[in-house]
Amino acid sequence: MGQTPSPATKSTRTRAPRKPKKSQLPYALLATALVIAFGFYLNHFNDNMVVYLLFGLSFGVILQRSRFCFTASMRDPCITGSTSVTRAVLVACSLATIGFTAIKYSAYMQGNPIPGMDNVGPISFALVIGAVLFGIGMVIAGGCASGTLMRVGEGFTMQMISLFFFVLGSLWGAHDMGWWRAHVIKDAPAVFLPDIFGWLGALIVQFLIILLLYIASVKWQEKKMGSAE
Repeated sequence: MGQTPSPATKSTRTRAPRKPKKSQLPYALLATALVIAFGFYLNHFNDNMVVYLLFGLSFGVILQRSRFCFTASMRDPCITGSTSVTRAVLVACSLATIGFTAIKYSAYMQGNPIPGMDNVGPISFALVIGAVLFGIGMVIAGGCASGTLMRVGEGFTMQMISLFFFVLGSLWGAHDMGWWRAHVIKDAPAVFLPDIFGWLGALIVQFLIILLLYIASVKWQEKKMGSAE
């Protein structure tokens, strides 16, 4: 029978102590100083540019700290079964629905052109193709547009490569957009829900769809993970 090794014969190897993390405070102070200087520079051209800068920085911090990502909202339910990010996206869509409806309805009541109507895109076969290709691409790349930009700021090399091809693909798409409009999109209907259901009806339909998706996401996680927490 084999003998149990005595404490003296056991390996005396121990893990090497971790190196203390280098303080990032100097980099943070330098970045803050550069942002302030850039803000003063922009202020010479347009006061609104400073507001845009602050909004962009705030949005980036929120994205980074919350790990908010549209890719994860679609990918995680299929891979891990978790729908926490999916539900967060649905809540964000609800808030956006309230805000955009208020802006558009206010312009409508005042007799002004409804803002954003140029972005009411036609529902065509091109939309289906684009959605499928974009979905495949963002899962492979590990992030949507906002998630990719956020991770580029964190220094992820993979997302830097993704951003390059994101820009390249966007330029290619813009170059071919005329062909798609002429041959595929031109006869496709553009759907604006208030034109079909009225403003209140469109709001109700939108919230019902979001509510049903939210309930479905909760049920899905309970089925896959045993809990919706």
